[in-house]
Parts: sequence; structure tokens; C-alpha cells
Amino acid sequence: MDESQKMEMDQCGCHKTKERSPEEYKRLVNRLNRIEGQIRGIRGMLERNAYCPDILAQAAAANAALNAFSRELLSNHIRSCVVNDVRAGNDETIDELLNTLQKMMK
Repeated sequence: MDESQKMEMDQCGCHKTKERSPEEYKRLVNRLNRIEGQIRGIRGMLERNAYCPDILAQAAAANAALNAFSRELLSNHIRSCVVNDVRAGNDETIDELLNTLQKMMK
């Protein structure tokens, strides 16, 4: 997304953000840092001509870690954003959640 698109979203009010607690932010960043390390490790295995099943096992572990990150983020989203919006009468959030779930399940 280029700068003009970002400005356009900010001006129309359709760009949503979420304030996260320092604890939630730290947990999510720590997960991403571990995943980033796993990916670098996989690249290193490839560069060292590691055996294919060994690389695939590490790739599966990185996928599982990314899925765990997504589950935690989704759980936090439902417990905060979705609950608050529904309580405030913003039922469109349910459609947004369903759309998000459909994208995650592809």
C-alpha cells in the first residue's frame, strides 16, 4: 500500500487500529521473533544442503508456530474488539470476523 492509499484510509476513517497491552504486544512479538529465527534456520539448512526431510520437518514446525501466533491473535481479537463492537451494537464486526475466518481457512 502506497502513502496516498494510507492517507486516503486515514481520512475516510476506515483504517482500524488496536491498542494492545504491553504484555500482549510482548507475547506476540516474541512469537514472531522465534518464527523469524526458525525461517532463518531453514534457509541455513538449505544453504548447507541439509537432507530434504529434515528441512521439511523444520518448515512444518515454523508453520505450526505461525498458526499458534494466528490463534493467539484471533483469540485476543475476539475477546476484545469483537466483544466490544457487538456490545456497542456494531454487528458488522461479526461479518468481518467471519470473512477473516474464511481467509484463514483457505
